[in-house]
Amino acid sequence: MSDLPFPDLTAKIGQRLVLSDWHDVTQAHINAFADATGDHQWIHIDVDRAKAESPFGAPIAHGFYTLSLLPYLMGDFFGAYKVAQGINYGCDSVRFPAPVPVGSRVRGSFVLKATAAGPMGSLKCTVTSTVEIEGGQKPACVADQVFLLFP
Repeated sequence: MSDLPFPDLTAKIGQRLVLSDWHDVTQAHINAFADATGDHQWIHIDVDRAKAESPFGAPIAHGFYTLSLLPYLMGDFFGAYKVAQGINYGCDSVRFPAPVPVGSRVRGSFVLKATAAGPMGSLKCTVTSTVEIEGGQKPACVADQVFLLFP
């Protein structure tokens, strides 16, 4: 028997934990992200120029905007396991295989990859997080996120 916290969660290794609802990616969201980060590259915020000059024919979301959606798309899943506190520990890898045109809809799929004892009595979880684009051939983002979960 394992001494790891959250044995019910650890039993789900290899399983999808969450498939989120669809989320609309709007120009207002992209503009707000640009303002928050200072990344005002035209391919994200200049609609007319992006339509005329971009290979995508429209503005696209920042890759890091897509990555930043992961906590929102995952929702309060860990709350079901009575996690008192969850902390982002980092990402083992992050890739952006496909751009997200403004006006797209995306959703998140989250698969528990691994668990291990973490510091200070936590459970260290690695979750493969995939942001899908509705109707897309490739995902917008694939990240192996690492969390520390505290009972």
